[in-house]
Amino acid sequence: MILIVDDNPENIFSLKKILELNQFRVDAASSGEEALKKILKNSYSLIILDVQMPGMDGFEVAEAITGYSKSKHIPIIFLSAVNTEKRFITKGYSSGAIDYITKPFDPDILLLKVKTFVRLQEQAAELKAIHKTLQEEIEYRKQAEKELQQSVQELRLILESIQQIAFTTDAAGNIEFVNHHWYQYAFRKETLPETQPGQLSVAACLQQAIDSGKPLVSEIQIKPLAEDGYRFHLLSMTPVKQDGSIVKWVGILTDIHQQRMANHLLEQRVIERTRELQNANRELEASNHELQQFAYVASHDLKEPLRKIQVFSNLVRDKFLQDNKEAAAFMDRIIRSSERMTNLITDVLGYSELSITGAFAVTNLNAIIAEIMVDMELLISEKRAVIKVDDIPQLEVIPGQMRQVFQNILSNALKFSSKDGLPQVNITAEMIKDRSVTAAPSPTGAYCRICVADNGIGFNEVYLDRIFAIFQRLHSKEEYEGTGIGLAIVKKIVENHNGLLTAKSKEGEGSTFIIVLPVCQPRKSQNT
Repeated sequence: MILIVDDNPENIFSLKKILELNQFRVDAASSGEEALKKILKNSYSLIILDVQMPGMDGFEVAEAITGYSKSKHIPIIFLSAVNTEKRFITKGYSSGAIDYITKPFDPDILLLKVKTFVRLQEQAAELKAIHKTLQEEIEYRKQAEKELQQSVQELRLILESIQQIAFTTDAAGNIEFVNHHWYQYAFRKETLPETQPGQLSVAACLQQAIDSGKPLVSEIQIKPLAEDGYRFHLLSMTPVKQDGSIVKWVGILTDIHQQRMANHLLEQRVIERTRELQNANRELEASNHELQQFAYVASHDLKEPLRKIQVFSNLVRDKFLQDNKEAAAFMDRIIRSSERMTNLITDVLGYSELSITGAFAVTNLNAIIAEIMVDMELLISEKRAVIKVDDIPQLEVIPGQMRQVFQNILSNALKFSSKDGLPQVNITAEMIKDRSVTAAPSPTGAYCRICVADNGIGFNEVYLDRIFAIFQRLHSKEEYEGTGIGLAIVKKIVENHNGLLTAKSKEGEGSTFIIVLPVCQPRKSQNT
């Protein structure tokens, strides 16, 4: 913006129009005092100043302007119609003006001078800004270089104090600094430690890090000067960056020889121990198979004398003890005990047979449950029980074992029903994503959660683990019949199917048994 200072409004008006027609922004002041106030508030690229003014004349105003630090570089053109003598022109230049124009003047010449001085002022301002920026950049670089030198010095002090071999290189990989541990493996700073022939060298690792521009960690073997063998070390190369560019690399060689030897020894022992365990597992499998066969044969052979005890006890009671009530009562006890013994042997036989894996097949569990309900029809009618079954997806299971699962759970639900109400059993199923009893439902899940809920006598969940243990009972055999094996069989079958089993219950409020089974059984690897 250009400032015109003149006490004559006509002069201001004519100059202002000439300049505005040539795209200059113009401001005006009618006195020297007003001009000085405006200069303090605004920035001007040129001042056109009249010499002859009341109060402060143009020379005094120019001297005041050049005395301000803010305005001393603003170019001043004197414009006068009266003071045209040489002494006035000389005084104008000495007071700080860059030109002195007398009236009458040629407007075109004035415009050329204005354009020239304005352009020079703008260029000077740009040069000043560039100079300031360069100064700031120089100061920044000096400070950055100082900080880098401090950082390098601190880094060297740190590297000198650590127990590992440490070194630094420039961006191209030339070694600049090594700590004292370096000389246990190399005679000179410039010489890299000797590595195992045919294996990765320190130079190769360094070049690999430089090529990638990323940190590198590699295991190498280097030879101490005082020993014949090579020791395992872990080499790490870390870049040091400044302004986004890598300026240095820091290398650390950590001795891991003892750990490496210990790991090798441990690996050998693990291999030997694994081999021993595999042999022991084969022997255990053979022993378990023999034990299963023995349990099966023993249970089967024990049934035969029990059947004779039951048959002949019934004959003795019916033929010879009709008139002896006391003896008949004793005989009834013998018969009931033999029946319990038969049931126990049958359950033990069934439990032992579960270890012999059957054939998995995609099975309709609804059909199996329907068959069980037909077999239990008399008991269901006697108890007047209501059993509701939702649609259960087809799963890959062993059909016979699944029959045992639902038969045992439904039998328990009817056996432990409340005496105050009619038994109700609800069987529901839903697909879930994860192998968890609390997993969220998912129509495309890989598992199925089956819940069997009843309104029976329930149990205290403190005994949750106990109800699935073999031969464990929460009630005496006088209160409820049973051998204490049923739920143990259920648990073992579910585990054979890679599933989960648990229960929720409160005393007097019924129980809910939760079974999680995979839709498809995992395929075993063919590798041995």
